[in-house]
Amino acid sequence: MAQQYPEWIWQNGQIKPWHEATTHVMSHALHYGSSVFEGIRSYATPDGAAIFRLTDHLKRLYQSAKIYDMVLPHTQDEIATACRDVIKKNGLGAAYLRPVAYRGLGGFGLSAETPIDVAVAAWPMGPYLGPEALESGIDACVSSWQRFAPNTIPAGAKAGGNYLSGQLIAREARRLGFGEGIALASTGLLSEGAGENLFLVFDGVLHTTPASASILTGITRHTLITLAREDGIEVIERDIPREFLYLADELLMCGTAAEITPIRSVDGKQVGAGKAGRVTRRMQELFFGLFNGKTNDQWGWLEPV
Repeated sequence: MAQQYPEWIWQNGQIKPWHEATTHVMSHALHYGSSVFEGIRSYATPDGAAIFRLTDHLKRLYQSAKIYDMVLPHTQDEIATACRDVIKKNGLGAAYLRPVAYRGLGGFGLSAETPIDVAVAAWPMGPYLGPEALESGIDACVSSWQRFAPNTIPAGAKAGGNYLSGQLIAREARRLGFGEGIALASTGLLSEGAGENLFLVFDGVLHTTPASASILTGITRHTLITLAREDGIEVIERDIPREFLYLADELLMCGTAAEITPIRSVDGKQVGAGKAGRVTRRMQELFFGLFNGKTNDQWGWLEPV
């Protein structure tokens, strides 16, 4: 089935038809991966469409740009308005948002000065790993590709070039018949999924890898940590050996696209009961409860469109 694109997109300060949002083939970002971006979801709530943690996502966008010496030509408030505008213009409620800033056409060297172009797109998107994944879980594998060492590329920046690593991990997993890949850090310890953070459950306690494991410290990850602790579930950030993936009572991936996806097996070894366990189900209830009104949004995470 061919991809269906939305009708409208925001680029460099204005809404325009999707097909007019072009950039030159010699743009810096195309050759060197010099872009930063965010993935954000809006949800249909009882009070209308709301963007989940828009402010936090855009704060991270600007932090990523700062790391790469990119000065965005628009304020954070202007980009927030653009996010709302593309949702409204395309007649969307629940949607996936993609703000992206990148080095455009200018000089040709690695350190060349170029304009910084900015675009915001929005389109409908269901569960990232498949419609059955949230319920039944997925089969994952540990990738032969490691995450980059912390003194090479900053994992804390959500930069386009970083996702070459994720592509290798995800495509290897699909080629081998798995739903997603899991990467080890350069230390040989557990890092994260191709584009998701990981949580393991032992005796009712959530364990997750730390920032030092070359992970992107995800906003959904932070959300789950906050919700769990508010609900009385202990959360521990710690170094985790690979074999603990096989020994965990429960295992789950999380991210804006993946939301909260159970993992039922790793490398052909069943995880726990081979399905989402009690803690995973509770985290799904608390997370999706933010959007159906069952979980009180005491943090102001839902920002109206």
